[in-house]
Amino acid sequence: MIENDAMIQDIASFTHDPYRFVKYAYPWGKGELIGEGSERSRAWQADILKIIGVHLQNKETRYMPLCIAVSSGHGIGKSALVAQVINWGLSTCEDCKIVVTAETEPQLRTKTWPEISKWFRSSINSGWFKVNATSVLSASPGRERTWRADGIAWSENNTEAFAGLHNKGKRIILIFDEASAIAPRVWEVAEGALTDENTEIIWLAFGNPTRNDGRFSECFGSRKHRWVLRQIDSRTVEGINKAQLQQEVDDYGEDSDFVRVRIRGVFPRAGFNQFIDSETVDKCRHYIAPESSYESMPIIMAADVARFGDDANVCCIRQGRKVFPLIKWRGIDTMQTSDRLCEIYRSITPDILFIDGGGVGGGVVDRCKQLLPQNKVREINFGSAAHDDTKYFNKRAEMYGTAREALKASLDLTNDADLERQLTSIQYGFSNKQQIQIEKKEDMKKRGLSSPDEADAFVLTYAEPVLKEREEKPFILNPIKRDVTYSLA
Repeated sequence: MIENDAMIQDIASFTHDPYRFVKYAYPWGKGELIGEGSERSRAWQADILKIIGVHLQNKETRYMPLCIAVSSGHGIGKSALVAQVINWGLSTCEDCKIVVTAETEPQLRTKTWPEISKWFRSSINSGWFKVNATSVLSASPGRERTWRADGIAWSENNTEAFAGLHNKGKRIILIFDEASAIAPRVWEVAEGALTDENTEIIWLAFGNPTRNDGRFSECFGSRKHRWVLRQIDSRTVEGINKAQLQQEVDDYGEDSDFVRVRIRGVFPRAGFNQFIDSETVDKCRHYIAPESSYESMPIIMAADVARFGDDANVCCIRQGRKVFPLIKWRGIDTMQTSDRLCEIYRSITPDILFIDGGGVGGGVVDRCKQLLPQNKVREINFGSAAHDDTKYFNKRAEMYGTAREALKASLDLTNDADLERQLTSIQYGFSNKQQIQIEKKEDMKKRGLSSPDEADAFVLTYAEPVLKEREEKPFILNPIKRDVTYSLA
């Protein structure tokens, strides 16, 4: 084991050389670091470490802020590099201050900080610091407040942690994890805070390029002159399961937005956020389904429930590839809505009735179960877990995904302007686990759009697979009126 004094001198010599520090400080290929590399960081990690070293070794640039943005595919080892940079930053500069921010505290606690803990435990100078759930503190008595790294979930309403990030004459490191999701206000406050003179300032932004708008994408566009940029294709990184990545390329296509974002580290094309394209919906509006594609299929009835206000109650009926005209009404309470749904149900006797159970919908579900066969009424929670939770963030995303595939395969879609507009307006992105995530109703309203009541009712017909349990007979929507919006006088 290296003597303590010699170790201190060695580490001090790496003050402006993080790459050499990382090579020196860890038992590569041993213990917890088996699989992390035989003797050094991955090539892309080493590149970033060397960029920092060159910047700091140059007296002309040392006290100028260094901003590095890395857009990458999934699984390249970002958290490992974050841990290495934090250990170097704290170990080679007394009273260094570091802030790591991510979208949520659970992400910091369960993903980022366990990786940080592993690398600090493995470090040759592990006794110098104390690692807590979302912080790393100096073990020197009385230095805990001034010599530390903190993980802080970002918030547009609480930016004090970034506004107060000053450490004149010493070192500041700011790390944005999953940078695509971080709000513009947080970026703005961070820029204003990193202004100390004669201070080593390093700002690292890591993320999958899930959005083609926002401040992270601007790092690679209008603000690229301020940033050192790297785009990392996961297939070029050591230690990655190349066969699995190739399977995703085969499934989605080399130039698909899924592969661009998740594997290639390339920002999506314009319009990537549009979940269902306009051409697909327009073709379905003009498609006439042959009777053979629906007449023997289960009849599925679904209802998106509202109570007063601007939102509408919408009932959608679908049989196979045929979607019948939507039934809509406003301005009545949940008991009256329940009665209306029961009236429609009895007129068509569907194989299943799916009801959105969120908000006031729970009461409608309970009432319909009292008045109708219970096994024919099914409550669906849009926020519940998806069956395929590796692909979809929640049930809402999964239903929209299933409906999108049905539209692509051709549906006889009712001619409804509201439905068409909503289906083509809904945006999506990826969660931190790379699951498809559909924007919320509230977010659509913030963009000046109406609540997607018609679209939600339509996708509810894809909530679960349905078996046909009825005698053969023609389906006639009458006597319920169609293509009208009901209002209570």
